[in-house]
Amino acid sequence: MKTRILVFAATTVLFAGIAQAQDEYTAPLTEWGQPDLQGVWNFSSVIPLERPAFFGDKQFLTDEEIATLATQTEAGLEAINNIGVGGYNTFWVEMGENGDNRTSLIVYPENGRLPETQEGVPVQVGGLGPDEPGERPVRMVVGGIAKDGPEDRGLSERCIVGFNSGPPFTPNLYNNNVQIFQNQSTAVIMTEMIHDARVVPIASDASLTNDIRLWTGDSRGHWDGDTLVVETRNFNSFTQSFGVYGTAGEKLLTERFTRTGPYTVEYEFTVEDPATFKDKITVMVPMSKVDGQLYEYACHEGNYGMINILRGERMTEQREEENGQ
Repeated sequence: MKTRILVFAATTVLFAGIAQAQDEYTAPLTEWGQPDLQGVWNFSSVIPLERPAFFGDKQFLTDEEIATLATQTEAGLEAINNIGVGGYNTFWVEMGENGDNRTSLIVYPENGRLPETQEGVPVQVGGLGPDEPGERPVRMVVGGIAKDGPEDRGLSERCIVGFNSGPPFTPNLYNNNVQIFQNQSTAVIMTEMIHDARVVPIASDASLTNDIRLWTGDSRGHWDGDTLVVETRNFNSFTQSFGVYGTAGEKLLTERFTRTGPYTVEYEFTVEDPATFKDKITVMVPMSKVDGQLYEYACHEGNYGMINILRGERMTEQREEENGQ
């Protein structure tokens, strides 16, 4: 992990030169004459989604600031590893090296922060700590509101939507991998988490009617020059719009996949949801090519965690009853 951090600090210094070279890059073509995006891609990143408040309006870091932050991060990770048993240490965490010197993955709004939310939108935080107060439906992906039944748990615990499987894709703890397949009229975007394959028709007008709603929406693609553009609508209302906020029922998600080098894809997405946010959100996440396979994440088949969470709560209730509590 120490080596990863130091390598990241060094590679970011060279990123400007790499970016200039990538401007001259011509993507290879498939047999149908389309830019070839196929392969396994990793979207881990050390860049935070939102710009930390202490950076203010600063969009980019200097080389010296990157080196200082790398030293501070190394010390922080060392402290985490010394906590002991009870949670994830850095062995499990994909920090990633595919970054640049930006202070946030959010590129719009220009302050690098999520825009204001509309008044009264639901907020469910979730996390690896204690249960959060709330009501069904549970839209958070991690954690839960209670243990009365599986409906009280987060979407990833129920093997419905992975915590980083999107759409859209945002870097998280681990398994930040996606595989793309192409033919002339279709692109398939398969995520590692929950092993979800999103089939995207290209240049198809056969969109779903508004009354058909899906967990990951209805995706339709087209080519804009060398960029694959995927527009997704028809999300159901049982997922959050973005982050911990709102519901996705009125969301339009636009993703852009652009091959920028032999081992890189620029992945940019925009969330437009006026029912949740007062402005749109645009995020840019660099992806790096993985020399390996994407293995099946058999979530339902191995979901002993859900069984044990509920069983443990029933045992606690039984003991309290026996003790007259």
